[in-house]
Amino acid sequence: MNVLDGRNFVGVVLECGKTDGDADTIIFDNGRFRSTACDRYEYGDGPYTASTAGDAVTFEAQTESPKYGKLVWEGVVRGKRLDATFTMVRDGKTLGEKWLLAGEKDRG
Repeated sequence: MNVLDGRNFVGVVLECGKTDGDADTIIFDNGRFRSTACDRYEYGDGPYTASTAGDAVTFEAQTESPKYGKLVWEGVVRGKRLDATFTMVRDGKTLGEKWLLAGEKDRG
């Protein structure tokens, strides 16, 4: 079991320089990563890897859409806070980067 499995984080996706964006929930489950904000673009879930260093858990994941290409995710969880970036890649070209700021949703 991966260290983040069973944890969900609720937050917002932001473009560089913007202060508002799309609501998102990040779900870690059974070694898989999913971003609900990306569902409407047909990005499915994808495998993730995580490693612990001190009080931080870093993770990486990739999700794919048949229409829009790939998202490459990198992030860190400290306590109940998740900070991540994702890069959009299509046909081998990087199309831009967005940020995600989120807090853990209480279980129960």
